[in-house]
Amino acid sequence: MNRKKKINQILKKKIKQQNAKLNKSNKPRYVSKAERAKMEAEEASQAIEQSETQSPE
Repeated sequence: MNRKKKINQILKKKIKQQNAKLNKSNKPRYVSKAERAKMEAEEASQAIEQSETQSPE
């Protein structure tokens, strides 16, 4: 009985892991704090460049 139970647990675990790999998560990719700061700095610099190109006075 105990041996059968253990074998079934192992097989169920493998099946569960395979199903988990097939289903993609809708969770967004993690972005670190440093990455967010870097992206914000790039966006700010692009905004400044765009404002300068639109009004060359």
